Formats: sequence, C-alpha cells, structure tokens
Amino acid sequence: MISVYCVSLGCAKNRIDTEMILASFPDTARLVDSPERADLILINTCAFIADAKKESIQTILELSRYKGKVAVVGCLAERYYDEIKQEMPEIDCLIPIKDYGELQDYLSGLTGEKGFRKLDPLKRVLTTGEHSAYLRISDGCDNFCSFCAIPYIRGRFKSRPYAEIIEEARILRDKGVKEISLISQDTTVYGRDFPSRRPDIVDLLKELDGMGFYSIRLLYLYPSEISDGLIDLIASSKSIAHYFDIPVQCASDHLLHLMNRHGDAAQMRELFAKIRRKCPDAVLRTTLIAGFPGENEEDQKQTIEFLKSIRFDHMGCFTYSREEGTAGYSLPDQIPEKLKRARRDELMKLQSRICYEINKSHVGQKLEGMVVGKRGKGVYQIRTYLNAPDDIDGSFTFSSPVDHKEGDIVKVRVTGALVYDLMGEEVLA
Repeated sequence: MISVYCVSLGCAKNRIDTEMILASFPDTARLVDSPERADLILINTCAFIADAKKESIQTILELSRYKGKVAVVGCLAERYYDEIKQEMPEIDCLIPIKDYGELQDYLSGLTGEKGFRKLDPLKRVLTTGEHSAYLRISDGCDNFCSFCAIPYIRGRFKSRPYAEIIEEARILRDKGVKEISLISQDTTVYGRDFPSRRPDIVDLLKELDGMGFYSIRLLYLYPSEISDGLIDLIASSKSIAHYFDIPVQCASDHLLHLMNRHGDAAQMRELFAKIRRKCPDAVLRTTLIAGFPGENEEDQKQTIEFLKSIRFDHMGCFTYSREEGTAGYSLPDQIPEKLKRARRDELMKLQSRICYEINKSHVGQKLEGMVVGKRGKGVYQIRTYLNAPDDIDGSFTFSSPVDHKEGDIVKVRVTGALVYDLMGEEVLA
C-alpha cells in the first residue's frame, strides 16, 4: 500500500488533471494530509506567470525535504523540462504534460507499485467536495495573446468530444454533484474545431441545462466571441448562473492591439450594455493586466474610466509578467516593476470601492444558494450565483439555528457587507 500527499497549484484546469491522476492510482493507495507520512509526494505545477513559477519551485524545494519520492507534473514540467531536469536533482520523477499518456509507467517505475492505470477523463477523485465540480470542455488555445504562454504549454485549441462531456456530467450528477462550473481556456468557442462547427457552446449548455443540476456556471468567456444566443440562453435559464466571467485585460485600443486581442473597447462597452439589458441581474467578473509593454498614463486613464462605467461586480488584476516565447517578451517599452505595481494598486483601489458599493446594495435581499461549508457553531458558508467557487469572489457566510450539511439548498437574507464578503441569516419558513 502506497501513501500519497498531493499539492495542486494554479488554475481549475490543473485541478482536473490532478483529480484524474489521483483516480489512476492503485486501489490500495491512500491519500494522506501530511508530507511527513507520504511515500509519494505529487506536485502539479503552474507556469503561467512569474509568481506561479516561483510558487511551484518553492513548493518543490520545500516538499523535497521529506522522505517520500517527489513526482512533479504540470505546466512547469512541460515548459521547462530540460532546465528542471538539469538543475533540480531534488525531483525523483519529472513528467511533462505531453507524456501523460504514459504517466502510469512513470509512477509505477518510481514507486515499484503495480496497479497504476491510464488517465481516464471520466474518472476523477473530486477535490472540490462531493456536491461541486469543475467540468472541462476543451483544452489549449488558438488566440495567441501576446502576453500568454498557454498555447505553447497546452497546445492548440481542441474541443472535448460532446458525448464525453455529457457522459461525465451524468457521472457527476449521479454521484451527487449539484453544481458544475464549465472551464477551458476559451469556453465561448467550444465546437469551433468540429467539422460542422456544431455542437457549439449553446448546444452544450442546453443539454446540460436539462440534466437536473442545481447550478451551471460558465468561466473564461472571450468578449468578442459571446453571441446573442449565449446571452439569451443564460438570461432565460433558472439553472445556468447569471454570471459572466469575461477577462478584458485592459480598455485601451492601443494596448489591445499590442496584446493581440480581438475587438476594441467600444465593442466591449456595447457587449456589457447588452448583457445588462438582456439579463438585468447579471454578475460581471473580469481580469486586467497592469503594466503591459508600451502602457502609458492615457492607457491607464482609459481603463479607469472603463471600470467606472461598467462597474464590474468582481475583478482580478495582475501585473504583466514577461514570458519567454510570447510576442510580448520582445516588445519595446517594458514597464518597471514598481510602476506596474502602482498601476495595479490604483485599479484595485477603485475596484474595491465599486465592490463595496455593490455588496452594500445586496443588504436586505433574499438569495438562494448551496451550503458549501461550516465556519463555526451555527455559521455556514453559502455559494449563490453571485460568487464563483474557490472564494475568488469573496465569501458569503450566514447564521442559522438549523444543523446544515454541505449540499443543502437554503435561502438567506443579506444582513451585512464588507468589501468582498457578505453576511446573512437564513430565511426560515
């Protein structure tokens, strides 16, 4: 019997890979909650930006101090295989993404254990609780944004077979999963690489919408690819969350061109206005990059005015990370780190005020959602359509005299608001 300690870094797509790897282990394997007790330490790494690479390397160095064999997989292993192989002897087994088809052979050779299986996308060990799961619908990306290394790490865009997605959704539903979040690098173009370009994301959503899930959420929508049909379907559905995760990166046409982004700021303004018209209760989330090469004060001003105008419910902002192999790496007028951070902080300060104002507007509202955890005696955490998983949009806690368990559906009155978090009390019949 082999004991396994696992760390999964980076995005939800990486998490799904981790869940598939865990499901490929021998039936006798057991997960442990401490690296001290592990025969095998599995680290799924991220290499999207500099901070992610740093975290991955620090995690490897920290966990290599223990007696367990160290296996490293994921984007860092894929992107820097030769360098890591040469410079990090602490790693016992390095497995790039392109070799996942032979992962069972790697791990069997490393541990001496038999019974490792090939990765199966329909078999996962959920790490998100028994009632919530991510559902991957494609991999790779064809956008080639000049700041992003994903196409070079994960390859070109490839839609997952429609029937396989539906089958996995059925498996998840039958296991008791009530909430699914659809993920990919670009969710909006699902099906574009099929011979007839169908089924597309709207077809897929319609099928999932009829399967009995409590909540279906879309993440990673590319602004120029969002169709009226997609907006209309989301707006009319009771189970598809009225939640639009649309990274815009910036609101300067000058920078959007340098970033190799499709569309312009005016088109994005019209998109968000259309979403508000068609779906008045829509939650809008976006992501920005501060300090892209060539960015000037006028670019920053345009993005600030955009934020004031659109008033996103949630926003993440990252400083530009200069990534080898991308078009942005060789651009002139690279921005000093201090100025990048200052511009990021300016954007986040504005957004925090907007978030607080929006959160205060929710006070007094009654919202339905799913219990996702207990936070103390009589205090629980709920997830409504306002918030995506993993607390990326803050948390929502509520008090109740009822003894709840995860997965319960409850109605809560919002009684208090912080910058990013909400508090409430259960509405009892």
